[in-house]
Amino acid sequence: MHPKGYLALVLHAHLPFVRHPEHERFLEEDWFFEAMTETYLPLLDVFEGLARDGTPFRMTMSLTPTLLSMMTDPLLQQRYVRYLDERLGALEGERHRTESDAYFQPVVMFYRDLYTRLRRRFVEQDRLDVTQAFRRLMEAGHLDILTCGATHGYFPLLAVNEESLYAQLSMAVRTHQRILGRRPRGIWLPECGYKPGVDRLLREFGIEYFILDSHGLLNADPRPKYGVHRPVRTPEGPAAFGRDYESSKQVWAAEEGYPGDFLYREFYRDAGFDVHQPHIQKLHHAGIPTFTGLKYHRITGKTAWKEPYHPGWARERAAEHAGHFMFNRQQQVNWLNSFFDRPPVILAPYDAELFGHWWFEGPQWIDFLLRKIAHDQSDIKTITPSEYLDRFGDLQPVTPPECSWGAGGFHEVWLNGTNDWVYPYLHAAAEKMVALVQRFPQTEGAQRWALDQAARELLLAQSSDWAFIMKTGTSVDYAVRRFKTHLHRFHRLTGMIDSGHYDEAYLREISARDSLFPDMDYRIFQTKVWT
Repeated sequence: MHPKGYLALVLHAHLPFVRHPEHERFLEEDWFFEAMTETYLPLLDVFEGLARDGTPFRMTMSLTPTLLSMMTDPLLQQRYVRYLDERLGALEGERHRTESDAYFQPVVMFYRDLYTRLRRRFVEQDRLDVTQAFRRLMEAGHLDILTCGATHGYFPLLAVNEESLYAQLSMAVRTHQRILGRRPRGIWLPECGYKPGVDRLLREFGIEYFILDSHGLLNADPRPKYGVHRPVRTPEGPAAFGRDYESSKQVWAAEEGYPGDFLYREFYRDAGFDVHQPHIQKLHHAGIPTFTGLKYHRITGKTAWKEPYHPGWARERAAEHAGHFMFNRQQQVNWLNSFFDRPPVILAPYDAELFGHWWFEGPQWIDFLLRKIAHDQSDIKTITPSEYLDRFGDLQPVTPPECSWGAGGFHEVWLNGTNDWVYPYLHAAAEKMVALVQRFPQTEGAQRWALDQAARELLLAQSSDWAFIMKTGTSVDYAVRRFKTHLHRFHRLTGMIDSGHYDEAYLREISARDSLFPDMDYRIFQTKVWT
């Protein structure tokens, strides 16, 4: 017997490839360590706890190729252990500092227990590689893992050179299969960026579905009969699922969304800025205060005054919010079900880092939500898009428009006055790479080495993260430097290939720095499926 409707929770887990072996410490590597500590490991704990308790649940999660590459990188694995150890050392100092403080000592002890548990889990259970924990959840049927573009290149603006899209998809599928053991059925298009014709490429790579923002379905031709609550069939075959705006807004909206509740942890108050003690200053980068992850206050209100964080109160509020979210989805499916000929699907996609990193209690909220759905009602069940397609494969054929999930729904986040200068360089480099593939269809030795590394550098330059950071104004110097560095390396390598003179010391150096995609084959930059 079918429920009245389904809920498909989709988390997009992505970070740009940040790895700097040339430095003993590098500030931007903390992006990965923070996400591991606050999002990926807590989510794994939630999913494994549900599975261990026999609670039926289904989740969908993208793990992008750059993120998978960082999760399996030995250097970053060791540096993450160091990151945890340094915070445990700082927390020992904090324990002494707050031993007579009845308000803040409990928060310090909460963090000490948390970081101790995470370190034990990462070292002893995961053996430094969390990808295999995700793989086990996938193989058990709880988790559907999506792929993405190889380096999160923004497809609509790279499509000037269709070979770039083939390369992004080919390396994505290869990386997914190499690390997770199977080919992906679905994809999270980078930034949900779609352009008519992309569905043909997805079909060629065996990808069965993708996610669009609400307007990507609602503005399709013809307009979908059932709106965003049933997937559609694109002209070339893959299905498209549309975001349900109501459920999404309830979670991520700054003002009315759950994460703004006054009992939840305040993200912007951090011991790195609040505590001026040697044990905290050891966590600074080059003497500059930075976020440490040790945050002792709750949101409290809209003023600068913040009360101490109380994990127990926040946990209770997360349970309340999970019940509220579930009740609203029950009301939603009861209404939709009255005029659908099959159970509707409510697709709720989010950035994974919202859960834990930005909204510290987010993983607890997911835990409560999935348990309540499984045990407290029968109107809705969780489902993955793959399962929905297996059960209800006859879909309305439509043609979605060019779109994204960025502000304005189109391309302006990645194409504006702050970042438009990058695209002529990217397009010219892609043309050069395609010409080299045609010129050298087979090769070996130093020439093959240089061609493979040139393909890596071009993929890294194509990352949408650099344009996004330039637009948002955070870490702009780093984003500009990364883009220019990869482009410079690409042109130096292609110069070697053109001249026939190879600097093997340089090749060794940059291959050790930009070491992702060990199964690289430069011939992915051609318009045929190469997996």
